[in-house]
Amino acid sequence: MKKRNLMKKRNLMKNMKKTKKTKRPALALAGLIGLSLIACGGKSSSSSSGTASGGASSGGSAKSASITVEVFDRGTDGGKSDPTNNEWTKWIKEKVKKDENIDVTFVRVPRGDETAALNNLMAAGNPPDVCLTYSQELIGNYRDLGGLLDLSSYIDSLLPDLKKFLGPDVALPGRDMIRRNQDVESGKLFSIPARRMNTAMLNLFMRKDWLDKLSLPLPTTTEEFYNALTAFKNNADQLLGSDARNMIPYSMTSDVRWNAGAILNAFVDPKLAPKERWINTVVDRYLTVPGYKDGIRFLNKLYNEGLIDKNFPLYKSEEEQTNLIKSGFIGSMGHNWDQIYRSDAKILADLQKNVPGADLVPIDAIRSSDGITHKAAYDPAGVNFFIPASCKNPEAALRYINWLARFENYHFLQIGPEGVVHDIVDGIPKLKVASGLWIQNSAQNIDYTIMMNGLDLGDEALNAKALANAYPWPTEVIANAYTVAMTNAAPGPVVPVSLSAAGPVTQTLTDKASNVISTSITAKPEDFDRVWDAGVADWLSSGAQSVIDERRAKYPANM
Repeated sequence: MKKRNLMKKRNLMKNMKKTKKTKRPALALAGLIGLSLIACGGKSSSSSSGTASGGASSGGSAKSASITVEVFDRGTDGGKSDPTNNEWTKWIKEKVKKDENIDVTFVRVPRGDETAALNNLMAAGNPPDVCLTYSQELIGNYRDLGGLLDLSSYIDSLLPDLKKFLGPDVALPGRDMIRRNQDVESGKLFSIPARRMNTAMLNLFMRKDWLDKLSLPLPTTTEEFYNALTAFKNNADQLLGSDARNMIPYSMTSDVRWNAGAILNAFVDPKLAPKERWINTVVDRYLTVPGYKDGIRFLNKLYNEGLIDKNFPLYKSEEEQTNLIKSGFIGSMGHNWDQIYRSDAKILADLQKNVPGADLVPIDAIRSSDGITHKAAYDPAGVNFFIPASCKNPEAALRYINWLARFENYHFLQIGPEGVVHDIVDGIPKLKVASGLWIQNSAQNIDYTIMMNGLDLGDEALNAKALANAYPWPTEVIANAYTVAMTNAAPGPVVPVSLSAAGPVTQTLTDKASNVISTSITAKPEDFDRVWDAGVADWLSSGAQSVIDERRAKYPANM
């Protein structure tokens, strides 16, 4: 046993040295996982045969336990509160202590740098007992290094409420959503996805008041979108007056993949087979997906014509861009389908406060080669949560997750107290702009209700009516934004296989992809092909080609 763990430790050290930004913590991570394999490795098999325990199911007689839980830190812009200490965390701590006899401590992780932050926590030997990430590659890496607890034997004993809430997996008929990430060969399960209540992803927004001043219609084609940006630039004096020098027709951050996703996704070849789309998706980057390069070329054109913020590569967070939008200097931007309406970001609210009469609206303009405005939609499975092998009380951690899946708990966390966080309108909760420690740092408090993304009232009909009421804006405004985002939108294919190649190089490939995209956009038009091709070649040789090869080899023959 000791010899096998020692060999695994050596392999971990070797593999983690390859991960960018975590080279030094890699040694600690290898040691941590090696020790946890000895201390905790057999826990799941020896303790999983017990029945579910907890205050709600055993009359509050559960043994006292303490756990730590990851929570995203989204900064303080918009009046956000400390994510580890507010009215919501206070309520959670008091109620889960009463119901399950569990003491909870929240651990903040920067949302914009979650991968590096989790790597550092794992390497330091003190990751939270309940972790979450959107990166399947990161989870695969921790799994291959022996750093995660196998959850398969706990599902029926400790997670009955979660299993019921997640329900069947619509993307994989015959499988429950709770088992979405289960390895079909070994039966092991190292992470569980959250359930998305709606699957709208991105929107492209534009200043309608500027269009009105220039007597221009809402763009409905790529050409009209380009012409509108050009008109904004050429009429900066009319639109901004003395602030004309601050005119930015189109804005994005260094995270071009996301901010410009509503543009780039439309350039992907609409005839591309789902298989090829999946095979060429590397750490959620699409550099080799046919057509994606043409989207980057379009952004290069905009940049060289002065239609894109010259400083976008410097915006490593959203704060700078958000401030420019709220100041009224930006004509168009892309983001989450509902980003400008969220009460935590307050983008549209603050813009209208600073610039009376200003209005940002979603547009459905970027057309694919077949003339259709193809868009991406979310998979019904969202963020993934997992339990590190170092967890000293995995049963308490899982009981906490199961506790969150009970309606009475997540319902309060989503809508809070009436009159403070929501009002009842036509029998449906309508969220309002909360203040102080009741402010929701994320839409519907998804940072605390980690097993779901979106509002759930326990009834599909009510959920449909409540979607628009989940924002402090007129229902028709939200309904329109959702409709635009979902028009011609489709999720990528779901392929139930376990992958390993991307794990050790996730951060490297993510960083290099961002660099390739930024340098290609800012290149001179005559240098674009050379810069792009050289960057993609380096990205492929840095591990992306191995990821593609593995995905091609493991793609099921019967799909």
